[in-house]
Amino acid sequence: MATKLIIKKATKSINRHQRNYLRRHRKTQIGCSPTPVATTVIATINKSIYRCHRTFLCLFSSRHGTKGFKILKPRDDVKTSPLPPYSMFHERSGKNFDETKKTIVLDLDETLVHSSMEKPDAPYDFVVNPRIDGQMLKFYVIKRPGVDEFLKKIGEKYQIVVFTAGLREYASLVLDKLDPERRVISRSFYRDACSEIDGRLVKDLGIVMRDMRRVVIVDDNPNSYALQPENAFPIKPFLDDLEDVELKKLGEFLGGDCVKSEDMRVALKEFVGSDE
Repeated sequence: MATKLIIKKATKSINRHQRNYLRRHRKTQIGCSPTPVATTVIATINKSIYRCHRTFLCLFSSRHGTKGFKILKPRDDVKTSPLPPYSMFHERSGKNFDETKKTIVLDLDETLVHSSMEKPDAPYDFVVNPRIDGQMLKFYVIKRPGVDEFLKKIGEKYQIVVFTAGLREYASLVLDKLDPERRVISRSFYRDACSEIDGRLVKDLGIVMRDMRRVVIVDDNPNSYALQPENAFPIKPFLDDLEDVELKKLGEFLGGDCVKSEDMRVALKEFVGSDE
């Protein structure tokens, strides 16, 4: 919105000294003396821009690939929680969570989907409209190739948990699209369940399972699994490559050696090491 300010010329004559003074200070006077209406409009616009920018950073500040990250080292002084407070996780399937069943913990953004507030050039699969900080936002979401089949197949052999650093207002809507009947994903953890270490958001698997032999986390961000790197299946970040086959490779691993191994960390070490 542009505000046009009009300065009327004085009717009486002005000498040369006065004209030079007015010419030098006219810009300052206009900028420093806005009308009350203009001041209110500008303040409202600035506030809206700030809130949108803050919301966007809050949603996606942890969404990066390995490039540009300072990799966190596991810390012995950080103890994992034996059990999470109930408010930290959200039941989705309605089934009782089985601590003895092998569990796959999946990241959301850049692992299962890619989201953007700008309409992408590539075809997108669906749109979600979360309300955050009182504002209705719009996100275009592209599903990683093979994600539907992947979730269905591994859901037959494993317990599936989604652990994302995204806000619940946004992430829960995406999960409703990926698992509309709520039969595949058992539990979901959002940003408030993450631990903050050295300014980075970390996903502590200790609040998901007691037995670390029976859990694997799949994430594109190595900082996410800094506390339990031996339980991690690193996956390449997904943006919009419709020829991506990462979930196919992951599915082959989970359907093969991993499901047969008593300690999933042993199978991970052999598979990830041979793939490097």
